Amino acid sequence: MPIRIPEQLPAQDVLLGENIFTMDSLRAANQDIRPLEVGILNLMPNKIETEVQLLRLLSNTPLQINVDLIRIDNLAPKHTPQSHMDSFYHDFSSVASKRYDGLIVTGAPLAHLDYRQVKYWDTMAEILNWSERHVQSTLYLCWAAHAAMFHFFNVERNLREEKLSGVFEHKVLNPHHDLLRGFDPYFYAPHSRFGHISCDAYSGVKDLSVLARSDQAGAYLAATSDNRKVFVTGHPEYDPETLHEEFQRDQQSGQPAIVPQNYYPNDNPEREPLVRWRSHGSLLFTNWLNYCVYQNTPYDLNLLAGHAGVRGDK
Repeated sequence: MPIRIPEQLPAQDVLLGENIFTMDSLRAANQDIRPLEVGILNLMPNKIETEVQLLRLLSNTPLQINVDLIRIDNLAPKHTPQSHMDSFYHDFSSVASKRYDGLIVTGAPLAHLDYRQVKYWDTMAEILNWSERHVQSTLYLCWAAHAAMFHFFNVERNLREEKLSGVFEHKVLNPHHDLLRGFDPYFYAPHSRFGHISCDAYSGVKDLSVLARSDQAGAYLAATSDNRKVFVTGHPEYDPETLHEEFQRDQQSGQPAIVPQNYYPNDNPEREPLVRWRSHGSLLFTNWLNYCVYQNTPYDLNLLAGHAGVRGDK
């Protein structure tokens, strides 16, 4: 089934070129089905690139999905045209009364800032609190995963001296968990971050379990027992070239440029990257949408507040 996205969104042409089924509003209106409502709070500077990556993963399920792109403030993004933001993004205030089956909160390049120094932290905290009443399941990626751990559970991250960058092998710790259905015992996923929270810190939170981890990268996937909060410390959505582009940007900016580990053959940046994570990244999003969202969200979203419902027949 398709995802429903705004007409003229640049991601539409990219996805259609990849033979991914998208649907405009007119066609969706003629289908007698209650689509899932999914919000994407996009904190990344290059909004369009992140939109394409996430929409590609959301599209790979038999579910029809309405997607709202949400912005956290009105400041002009550094790497995205203001016209794009005005055309396709909702201010949080305009959707605050709405309820969502699922919400995705992206990472953000805020590695070295204390959370309270982040210019939009008050709004971020408001949205995190709002999500507990208005969203069935929220998927937090990278920086957002650490920020949510701090906000909800007062768990502080540590900062690494060197950036963790590369593609790392992870071990499935709970093969019977819904989020890991169909996973191989070991799988690969990209990471790109300075922040680190130990597995023990995750496991020390009541009703929170680490589901997959890496010897090199640490905890990768964790979730609350009701699956309403899902934490992913890496980037399953990354394109094959994303780590390469980040490495080049670091070089050009004069920052210490860490060659992404296990990404280029023999860690040689002159060679074509090895792509080993996309199938499991797609499966993770599919499992989240099906088992954490669709199977639990109420048919009437007005019944959502404060409860993990059982979905009725459609």
